Amino acid sequence: MCDDESAEKALVSVDFEIFGHVQGVCFRMYTEKEGLRLGLVGWVKNTYSGTVVGQVQGPAPMVDEMKVWLSKEGSPSCRISRASFTNQRAIEKLELSGFRTRF
Repeated sequence: MCDDESAEKALVSVDFEIFGHVQGVCFRMYTEKEGLRLGLVGWVKNTYSGTVVGQVQGPAPMVDEMKVWLSKEGSPSCRISRASFTNQRAIEKLELSGFRTRF
């Protein structure tokens, strides 16, 4: 397997927190849809401080695409001021299944 192929198959996990006007604008629902569209697993939830947090796992290129979506796009009526990505790490296999909204 050449390096390009192993990079595509490498699985990663990353935590995120999205700041701005991201609650009450269907941000979680759109995050779930986008995660599933990209073939990722993970979860998303609102925080009491008005941010949205979660975790995504999957192939590195898809996770990178999700990070761009989370920091630049989001739901149609949201206004993202900042996106924070932490604890990115390589994983052997997916630790989650499906993509869910947590409460």
